[in-house]
Amino acid sequence: MNKKYLALALMGVVIAAVDARAEGKNGVAAVVNGKDVTVASMRDAYNSNPAIKNKASFDEFYKKTLDVFVDGELVYQAAVKENIQDTPEYKTQLKLAEQELARKIYLEKKVASQVSDAEVKKLYQEYKTKFKSEKEVKAKHILVDSEAKAKEVIAKLKKGGNFNKLAKEYSKEPADLGYFTKKVMVPEFSEAAFAMKKGEYSKTPVKTQFGYHVIKVEDVRDSKPAGLKEVEPQLKAMVTQASLAKTFQELGKNAKVTKYDLKGNVIE
Repeated sequence: MNKKYLALALMGVVIAAVDARAEGKNGVAAVVNGKDVTVASMRDAYNSNPAIKNKASFDEFYKKTLDVFVDGELVYQAAVKENIQDTPEYKTQLKLAEQELARKIYLEKKVASQVSDAEVKKLYQEYKTKFKSEKEVKAKHILVDSEAKAKEVIAKLKKGGNFNKLAKEYSKEPADLGYFTKKVMVPEFSEAAFAMKKGEYSKTPVKTQFGYHVIKVEDVRDSKPAGLKEVEPQLKAMVTQASLAKTFQELGKNAKVTKYDLKGNVIE
């Protein structure tokens, strides 16, 4: 037996021992015309989809998709009964699927052998070295449709009104903008925000293409480079892209390739 499938089989045994209540009847989720739909196959589908894992537990997934797996088995049995696997369409698509799977696994292995934590950390150090600090502010705003309404908000702030409460009452969108540098916002907004000190709010409405803003600056600081954990996904993606480009370059260098245009002429 292939080591990979042996490992998966052993994993299924361990899971069954740890959490027997979720393993159906002796590892079987359903029996369809004498054929088993296993809990292990449903687990594999669940574990291979991070988007689903983030939204639901396996128990929830199991309850909601058991009928889907049963229907899938019914369709498969019907296809086998009609000898779909002997049709030209099946053979063509199977060949394409096999080629795509081979490419996928080959590239995954290549990337895994070339993308290391050391490469990611090296790229992170380069990012930190090149990083240039900029002034940034942390601000909230209240966005309204008219200048009159913005002035009404400012008048209430001058009388001691609470910015957060007024934002809930008046603003068309969430008030907290977090930290941002000057180039991030539209010019009119940035000019007003960066002219204020910590704790100040705009004394006159700030007009932009989105409407009229009342801005409150909560903090002013010099920007710092992001932490490794924060940018690690992007850095890994960059290293992965570099690895793929290197792989394609090496394969092309050692290959003899002749290309033709649609008229059959050789493309130089």
